[in-house]
Amino acid sequence: MGLRSVTHAIPVLAVLLVGVTTPSAHAAASPFERGPAPTTASVEATRGPFAIATTTVSRSSASGFGGGTIYYPTSTAEGTFGAVAISPGFTSTQSAISWLGPRLASQGFVVITIDTLSTLDQPDSRGAQLLAALDYLTRTSSVRTRIDGNRLGVMGHSMGGGGSLAASRTRPSLQAAIPLTPWHTTKSWSTVRVPTMIIGAENDTTASVAAHSEPFYVSLGAAPDKAYLELNGASHSAPTRANTTVAKYSISWLKRFIDDDTRYDQFLCPAPARSTLIEEYRATCPHS
Repeated sequence: MGLRSVTHAIPVLAVLLVGVTTPSAHAAASPFERGPAPTTASVEATRGPFAIATTTVSRSSASGFGGGTIYYPTSTAEGTFGAVAISPGFTSTQSAISWLGPRLASQGFVVITIDTLSTLDQPDSRGAQLLAALDYLTRTSSVRTRIDGNRLGVMGHSMGGGGSLAASRTRPSLQAAIPLTPWHTTKSWSTVRVPTMIIGAENDTTASVAAHSEPFYVSLGAAPDKAYLELNGASHSAPTRANTTVAKYSISWLKRFIDDDTRYDQFLCPAPARSTLIEEYRATCPHS
């Protein structure tokens, strides 16, 4: 895949209008807690408490991935942030998962949604590109000083979701992974040790839960913490547009494991019950 040398990200393009950062009023149980105590309303909101800005990474300035968009909190009054890289699926561009950028960043993360080197890239290649994007964020990007390089996670849709599993297998130091309706020909991920939440969709005919999400989850025997969320009545493309259920549990998982923020346990354990939104939820509660 010829790697290109890194130069710099294009300067800030826009500031997104969201709420103002408010430091937590209590003594933090974790030094990485960011933002006020969560509520159901706050994790389901379209924007969190942090005002954010964006910067574009051009394809020519990226190394090992196809460029992308960085979303980041504008204030560092509470310290540095964990970071998350997100990959689209087969034949898709970052636009397919771009809604997650501001949604997650406004909750207190630096997020990069990436374009892949080719829209036809397979899952393992997408996994390597997710890791390249994290390396870019922490080593080269204009926002690197805002990031705690020890608190990183990956997400991805479809083949990008399979890529997030591959990235977790390659780099066990990651703090969290969230494969979204993931697709991969490999069915066993027994060596993955990264806390992983797999989000499947009941009516997925592209990456059926029976052939992909469920066996992936079952195989995660080495992961100290794992969860399986199946969206009720949803299709393969459910994570490619704003989805409150996907956002709520993704935010909670990332907060719990990247920020070690136990205030979010309330949304994960005990496991959410079956509902009009959730077909099934399995987890290793209580989380370590």
